[in-house]
Amino acid sequence: MATLAGAQEAPASVVVTREPLVANTSPRAQAPAALRGDRPWSVRMVETVMTRHPIVHEKWDYTAGLVLTGVERLGDRTRDARYRKYVQDNMARLVQPDGSITSYRADEFNLDQINQGRLLFPLSARTGDARYEKAIERLRDQLRHQPRTSEGGFWHKQIYPQQMWLDGLYMAEPFYAQYAAVAHDTAAFSDVARQFLLAVRHTRDAKTGLLYHAWDESRSQSWADSLTGLSKNFWGRADGWYAMALVDVLDYLPVSHPDRAALVKTLGDLADAVAKVQDPVTGLWWQVLDQGGKKGNYLESSASSMFVYALAKGARKGYIAPRFAAVARRGFDGIIANLVTVDSAGLVSLHNVCQVAGLGGAQNRSGTYDYYISEPVVADDYKGVGAFILASLELGR
Repeated sequence: MATLAGAQEAPASVVVTREPLVANTSPRAQAPAALRGDRPWSVRMVETVMTRHPIVHEKWDYTAGLVLTGVERLGDRTRDARYRKYVQDNMARLVQPDGSITSYRADEFNLDQINQGRLLFPLSARTGDARYEKAIERLRDQLRHQPRTSEGGFWHKQIYPQQMWLDGLYMAEPFYAQYAAVAHDTAAFSDVARQFLLAVRHTRDAKTGLLYHAWDESRSQSWADSLTGLSKNFWGRADGWYAMALVDVLDYLPVSHPDRAALVKTLGDLADAVAKVQDPVTGLWWQVLDQGGKKGNYLESSASSMFVYALAKGARKGYIAPRFAAVARRGFDGIIANLVTVDSAGLVSLHNVCQVAGLGGAQNRSGTYDYYISEPVVADDYKGVGAFILASLELGR
């Protein structure tokens, strides 16, 4: 794989992306000056996204929400109106005047559909357009009726009964916590905290401190252990989703909330576990976290970016020990040295993103080690790109 000028050659353990890069559909002459090599990586990646994708996604989607969250935060940081306009243009085309959302269906009870709603809050505040507040209420109403486990944990989707997935914590809880803050809803804050504490109670491995991808209360799924209900492996991005969700939710949860200390401890415990499985050669994290170097495993960029973001932000905010900032910096250096390339027009590509991974469903996804390493590995998938933007912003790189 090509590396940036001046970067070290990628170690043999770093797997080359198995799919081609996303094509650049814009003329190279139109690449903005912000793509210069002396600009921050957050700027260069956002400018790349905007150049390649004037429309970030055709439908309401959690991956678009992740990227647009990065663009929104870059707009806050730089006060560049183009970034906020990009967010607003992409959101306004999906949110109708009555607050309905194109391609969104509440009756699917799909937590993935909540994540993009985070962008509705700044848009409502900035524009005063009632459509955004109405859309916020639609999403909040889904959570009021979301199916739950016997202890009150959200099902990941209607089609995944009795199952809590780590992914779902990022999909729903930052939106839910921000709603609670705006609405001064104490009960909602407690519900948010409950979701994190239930998930970690059921998925944390006592030996490693890592979190299994999912838990099935019914123990009926083919991927679930018949005694514990747990899935079989520590998927990197699943733990990354949980870590990012927790550092973002702590921004909103009142300091006086009775569960705050438990959530801060949970973050610290997970930070310890994640730091222990950081690859000592590259500073990156593996697709299957505790199986570094095993045949077929690879150093994965979305999980690595998520851990960099969560550890850097957690250390900066004082949620976890300052030493984790160095772990985050080393991880980011590893991403740049091994998983980022830049073309002759200055457009940035992020490699080694697991395209998708899940459990069960129509695809009969088994949750085995062989399953996680068999899913397509691509470049420039939004799940990696969005987390990379956030990580770069958090480190000020």
